[in-house]
Amino acid sequence: MSFRTPRARIAAAVTATATALVLLAGCATGGAGGTDDGADPAETVTLRVGAVTSPATDIVDAAGDAIADGYEIELVEVSDYVTINNMLAAGDIDANFSQHEPYMTEFNEKNGASLEAVQPIYNFVIAFYSKTLSDIDELPTGATVAIPNDSSNTARALKLLSDAGVIDLAAGVDPYAATLDDVTGNPKDLQFLSLQINQLNTAYDEADLVFQWPSHIAALGLTPQDDGLLTELDDRFALQLVVPAADADSAATRALVDAFTSDDVREVISGNATIEAAF
Repeated sequence: MSFRTPRARIAAAVTATATALVLLAGCATGGAGGTDDGADPAETVTLRVGAVTSPATDIVDAAGDAIADGYEIELVEVSDYVTINNMLAAGDIDANFSQHEPYMTEFNEKNGASLEAVQPIYNFVIAFYSKTLSDIDELPTGATVAIPNDSSNTARALKLLSDAGVIDLAAGVDPYAATLDDVTGNPKDLQFLSLQINQLNTAYDEADLVFQWPSHIAALGLTPQDDGLLTELDDRFALQLVVPAADADSAATRALVDAFTSDDVREVISGNATIEAAF
């Protein structure tokens, strides 16, 4: 399991409030929610939230600035999307902000997990990119096309190609569930290369066409608005705040949802042209 050292962003108000309560209350007892269970009422609950890359990491930081008194958010940066869900399912983190609901559903089904999407935060523009082509009509016969290898994003990529008339999908197939086996028309004899999302950038130098999320393609200095040959924004793929299903209705999750839908987070989203608020 590979992840970088966590870092916490704690709102100054939390620290000030906690300090004041300790000074006033002395040895008073009570839990984080003000109960009489013998715990310190000023104790701050740390919620560990995983994210893979910017702008998701930036939004976790902004939510940390907005989280209610009594809580703090610790950002845990994780290297890939499978690991971050395994960590959440194992209880190593309290929430993650790295995926859309179709991807989460696929993970649950494959791993017997019970993760739940509790709040869409932003929609994002995905695109196909090419190092050598300036227009999709230039796509040559036999071209190599790199697409994600998970089922929800495979279908998303194939739907985008189908909508553009590059390929045909089987009649009656749900385009959001399409697989390579559903490609019935391939007039350019495209050769598909399936990779994990965080590996698709490596195909940019060799493949003729590469599907990629804006958060990853940014590392190559590209944006969907300026460089995408085919683009799409579909709110069913909104990036979601995800928690264990058992915690979906907890006070901590409600505090996270409030923080992730705060003005601080909206400001980060509005400053990024590749995403838009979904709340």
